[in-house]
Amino acid sequence: MSEQAKSATNKAAPRVLARGRYLTFIDDGGWEYVIRPQVTGIVVIVAVTDDARVLLVEQWRPAVRKRVIELPAGLVGDVEADEPLDKAAARELEEETGFSAREMVLVGTGPIAVGVSDEVVSFFHARGLTRVGPGGGDASESIVNHEVPLAELRAFLAARMADGLLVDVKIHAGLSLAGIAVPA
Repeated sequence: MSEQAKSATNKAAPRVLARGRYLTFIDDGGWEYVIRPQVTGIVVIVAVTDDARVLLVEQWRPAVRKRVIELPAGLVGDVEADEPLDKAAARELEEETGFSAREMVLVGTGPIAVGVSDEVVSFFHARGLTRVGPGGGDASESIVNHEVPLAELRAFLAARMADGLLVDVKIHAGLSLAGIAVPA
């Protein structure tokens, strides 16, 4: 057995260093990371309207101290304990953008920050969009909606970065996973 394998089998159980309202800070054999105890996943929604407008959201993110342009996204299990991923994706899409989808198609799943978090994100392609409300998030959120023509997406994101906002790279990953080409 390799030294690495031996040390993995002789490890002490992870221990809690601190608990916050939403995160628990863990030490696991000298490696520190956070978990979200009440959350079973993260969903990110790729939503493009029939007239080729991608739905994006903008909100203040305290961890980076900036407004960030993102795909609609949210936590799974924070509202309903056994919430299915596709139902959480539908809920988040409607809350944040005011659109519902005829179907949610899972296009990719994987960890997002393996060095510091246990979070796994699931990307959904929302199909058959219909506006059903104003969006903007729930009472605890202040979300600005953007409906950006795919042909103008690169210029839009560059302009927002020039204005000092950050752009979440999951926009590019999500579009790619959903097989949506962004014109050059």
